[in-house]
Amino acid sequence: MLSPLRVGVAGLGTVGTSVLRRLDGQSGALRQRTGRDIVVTAVAARSRDKDRDLDLTPFQWFDDPVAMARSSQIDLFVELMGGSEGEAKRAVQAALESGKPVVTANKALLAHHGMALARLAEANHAALAFEASVAGGIPIVKTLREGLAGNQVESVQGILNGTCNYILTRMEEEGLGFAQCLDEAQRLGYAEADPSFDVDGFDTAHKLAILATLAFGVALDISSLHVEGIRGITPADLSAAHELGYRIKLLGIARRSENRIDGRVHPTMVPKSSALAQVGGVTNAVTIYADAVRELTLIGPGAGGEATASAVVADIADIARGVRSAPLGMPVDELEPTRVMPVREHEGGYYIRLNVRDTPGAVARIATRMAERGISFESIVQKQAPRRGGESGTVPVVLITHRTHESALGAALDAVTIDGYIADKPQVMRIESR
Repeated sequence: MLSPLRVGVAGLGTVGTSVLRRLDGQSGALRQRTGRDIVVTAVAARSRDKDRDLDLTPFQWFDDPVAMARSSQIDLFVELMGGSEGEAKRAVQAALESGKPVVTANKALLAHHGMALARLAEANHAALAFEASVAGGIPIVKTLREGLAGNQVESVQGILNGTCNYILTRMEEEGLGFAQCLDEAQRLGYAEADPSFDVDGFDTAHKLAILATLAFGVALDISSLHVEGIRGITPADLSAAHELGYRIKLLGIARRSENRIDGRVHPTMVPKSSALAQVGGVTNAVTIYADAVRELTLIGPGAGGEATASAVVADIADIARGVRSAPLGMPVDELEPTRVMPVREHEGGYYIRLNVRDTPGAVARIATRMAERGISFESIVQKQAPRRGGESGTVPVVLITHRTHESALGAALDAVTIDGYIADKPQVMRIESR
């Protein structure tokens, strides 16, 4: 049997402590599957005194994770601290420079510095594994990097943030407002005290950048992705979607578009018949379209200590076996430079909700403005709002367009706004037909 693999774990929050428990509880099975013992010998965290309901006395304690990454007491560095800069980045760099393999769950670090870290790993013949960085317990990284190596991937899209999916599910099922559902998500621990990273779409964007690089073999700049969050979604939108045969999901979408990538994060209307529409609560799901397998959807827990620890331990087991894949699926120097298609060039169907002033000819004038830019409608739903005090109010009007360009739609809505027939900013969502 090979000598034990000595592991150092930096970060002892929910995921880090779950990893320690799983490595201990599965030690026998891991020995049988990898042919060697996997032993945690060192740990690092911000506070030594925090109550973690875990005996840390068997491990060497490091106050400095960078020092642990360089230590001769470990063979493998596991980074679970989080953050794209600071100690997490320095410690991962130190481990790779020392020729040590690294396992991380840090999506932000990879989204911002993945190319540089992969190049450093290649130069030092060290593994860089990050299955846990996207979609928790779903093995999406291995699926794209290894399982679909014989396919040309056309697109990858998914529900990549459990907090947003939970909020949208509650809003749809119970008719609640965004703020109330967010409060409940925070109470249950699904959302942070500052939920901006989740609900404004940035968490999904980090994960999408990683998936797009793996799916298409491209060097993708995360700052070029179009990102929208879910704060503006209302119960009225969810109700209208339901009536029209759709559900609203926050999706990360990356698709080949000639010599560019169509990459975007935004609330999306998806048909109820689609696999992604069936996924509720905090669950994640990713759908891949490729030439050989056609459509493949993976569904599972996208967050939480146990689910994420499962992915971390799977990477540790691969390294114990001696498995070392190119971190990004191919050498960094072979990744193709790419441009992300501006969202104004997107072409597809759109959902539009307008609060139209209740005056004669308003809806007809709006339709004329749309027609002037070549926009036609699949459906128009108008619900008469009650008048108050005998005065005209506004009428909710929902439009579903046929396929059109976003730039044309934007110009038409600008004209409608200038005409003064609508009372509020239009609500617009893109529709994904598959």
